[in-house]
Amino acid sequence: MTAMSDHEVAPTNEAPEGVDDAAEHVDQARQVAELEDAWRRTAAELDNVRKRCARDVLRGREQERAAVAASWLPVVDNLERALEHASSDSDSVVEGVRAVLAQAVGVLADLGYPQRDDAGRAFDPAVHEAVGTVYEEGSVPGTVAHVVRPGYGPDDRILRPAAVVVATRAS
Repeated sequence: MTAMSDHEVAPTNEAPEGVDDAAEHVDQARQVAELEDAWRRTAAELDNVRKRCARDVLRGREQERAAVAASWLPVVDNLERALEHASSDSDSVVEGVRAVLAQAVGVLADLGYPQRDDAGRAFDPAVHEAVGTVYEEGSVPGTVAHVVRPGYGPDDRILRPAAVVVATRAS
């Protein structure tokens, strides 16, 4: 080993000034590029998820509409049969139409919207639509005296409110 003179500088592992800054800058630029790439991929994946969800919702709606329509087909078939027999016997046609009405009400009930029986119940603006008032001897004021048009659905999911005539006090 040779001795170093006073003018010689000992070698170090440090890079010349400015080289570290450039390497750090390149490393940071690489990290930024990686993060941007990950961000773009995540954004594209999110967009694909949104599109897939929208397609699934649309497909589900179409399937539900088809199921509801299929539930009504027997009702339509029976109405056609009733019309075919309309000229032969009017009493049997009336019977047939009543049966079809019962079938239609049954389809609504199967879909979760049963026909409401509101006669005599206390008037409730959340489930009833008042179309008139009447005084009748023996009726309790504030109750449904007559149902003009039936309502459908349970109290928490009204498909259509019942149109009713409400009992009042004598004037």
